[in-house]
Amino acid sequence: MNATGKSGSKNAKVAVALVSVVFGMVGLSFAAVPLYDLFCRVTGFGGTTQVAEAMPEQVGARQITVRFDAMVDEKLPWDFAPEERSVTLVAGEPGLVFYNAENTADGATVGTAVFNVTPAKAGRYFHKVQCFCFEEQELAQGEATRMGVSFFVDPEIEEDPATADVTTITLSYTFFRDLEDWERQLEREAQQVSKAAPASDPAAAPQSAALLGQ
Repeated sequence: MNATGKSGSKNAKVAVALVSVVFGMVGLSFAAVPLYDLFCRVTGFGGTTQVAEAMPEQVGARQITVRFDAMVDEKLPWDFAPEERSVTLVAGEPGLVFYNAENTADGATVGTAVFNVTPAKAGRYFHKVQCFCFEEQELAQGEATRMGVSFFVDPEIEEDPATADVTTITLSYTFFRDLEDWERQLEREAQQVSKAAPASDPAAAPQSAALLGQ
């Protein structure tokens, strides 16, 4: 085999290796998402709340004000807001609030909510019993929906020196457009633009060719 052949074979092997590395990194990135989410749920890291199946049997003594925020990504044409901006309860006391969402688009849209709490150190003590997060919500044109959140603050927050100063917790929800729904809208818009584009005049083609020949 000549030098050129050896060089080409070597380059091919390098290319295959690089492609394998890229695909491996992509695979790890997708795998990291659920693992990171699981870590946050277990530890409360980054303000991730906990999930409980039932309310606690005992309540604490500290009063805590829970504030509610609502945000919507610009790609999702929804109005989204809590019915109450805040509630005050003692640790361990059950809380129930509602959020309202309305689709203002000229067609059906799909959204999914994510959440977080601040301060982040209170995340491990904020428990949701029922929530609408991470569930696809499809709303028809002009449709509105009312979504409830059932929660409590774990009384153990009073035993943690790191949260001794926590008397206010903010629960934030952000609705994002479902990716597949967004891609379908882009396809519809592209089709509309294609249909609206002026069609070429077949009779003009021979004239253009004659002008080019002069």
